[in-house]
Amino acid sequence: MVIPDYQSLMLPLLKYAGDGKEHRIRDAVEKLAEEFRLSEEERKELLPSGQQAVFKNRVGWASTYLKKAELLNSGKKGHFSITQRGLNILKENRSSIDVNFLKRYGEFNKFYNGDKQIEIDKPGIFSIECMEKKEELDPEEFLEIAYQKLHKELVSELLSTIKKCAPTFFETIVVDVLTKMGYGGSRTDAGKAVGKSHDGGIDGIIKEDRLGLDVIYIQAKRWEGTVTRPEIQKFAGALIGKKAKKGVFITTSNFSKEAIEYADLTGNIVLIDGEMLARLMIEYDVGVSKVKSYDVKKMDTDYFEDAII
Repeated sequence: MVIPDYQSLMLPLLKYAGDGKEHRIRDAVEKLAEEFRLSEEERKELLPSGQQAVFKNRVGWASTYLKKAELLNSGKKGHFSITQRGLNILKENRSSIDVNFLKRYGEFNKFYNGDKQIEIDKPGIFSIECMEKKEELDPEEFLEIAYQKLHKELVSELLSTIKKCAPTFFETIVVDVLTKMGYGGSRTDAGKAVGKSHDGGIDGIIKEDRLGLDVIYIQAKRWEGTVTRPEIQKFAGALIGKKAKKGVFITTSNFSKEAIEYADLTGNIVLIDGEMLARLMIEYDVGVSKVKSYDVKKMDTDYFEDAII
């Protein structure tokens, strides 16, 4: 069963409230999940951010849109009820309710037309109208997917650029990422440590913490081809020769399945491939700059809990 989009949930949600009683949104989520025969896996499927279940989020947006059209009322915290307007709609025995139907109400149009002005970078690309023509995603899902798309494109662009850089600059990138993550002590100390040895399969040594209580041995390779198991075995042997406890193998390419399995077997080698390195650069602001920032906010129902009559 495909998880229904938020517009497909509008009429079932309105019917659920059709008894005129006040209902909890969490109960509506469970009831509609049963109605649509969603599996436990589908009920638990998360948004890209991993912060909320997709189905629960879609029921929430269906509720919001119905409230904006004044077909539902907001009750006390986490509750809702049907309005007279909503009851009148149910009497029409409609087969569905969607955004186009809700546009018959001025209250909804005021809300909806205001939302349509929210776009990202290029007019029309991320508007709600464009969203509805694509996958019937709710606004929150669409913003998350748009963000993930931009993030993925940035990872690809960074990785492509890294591969074009000189080997010495690649070492600089490694140093900057590790120090931003909290390793290596000061930036100067880390710069001296990484790239100084090139001895026996070790490209550098860096402090694990600012006090230098332990060190991490590093192999940093700006490669195109897949890193195979023999390369990791050589690195593991070098660590044994240095009596080292921990090692990090960083590459611009990727690792074979056998290489990953062998690193897991050693228990003291961490592998960082090109994509992961690019993602760490983004997370710790290395080689990237912030263009725009959007805060997505929701109403704090706790604030209004004792005020609603």
